[in-house]
Amino acid sequence: MVRKKVVRSVGSRARRQKKSFSLSDEALAYLAAVSADYSSQSEALDALLRQKQRESERLKIAAAVTNYYDSLSDREVESDRAWGQFAETQLPEE
Repeated sequence: MVRKKVVRSVGSRARRQKKSFSLSDEALAYLAAVSADYSSQSEALDALLRQKQRESERLKIAAAVTNYYDSLSDREVESDRAWGQFAETQLPEE
């Protein structure tokens, strides 16, 4: 859940377009609750959408990393492991 009080000066606002949406009573109640931390419901909705976008992008990156490592052969995995062990020996002692 988004929980930051965001205060922006008028000059720092990104260009916005006016849109009209129909939302359920539950969605409107949630937006009203979240918007208490923002200067407007539009700003709260924008923040929720940006948060959802960042989460979606993070999940895509995580899936790509997982797919990469899942696609490695046993030989490639062993090579990566050996390089990792070598790299650990190159770190300074604490």
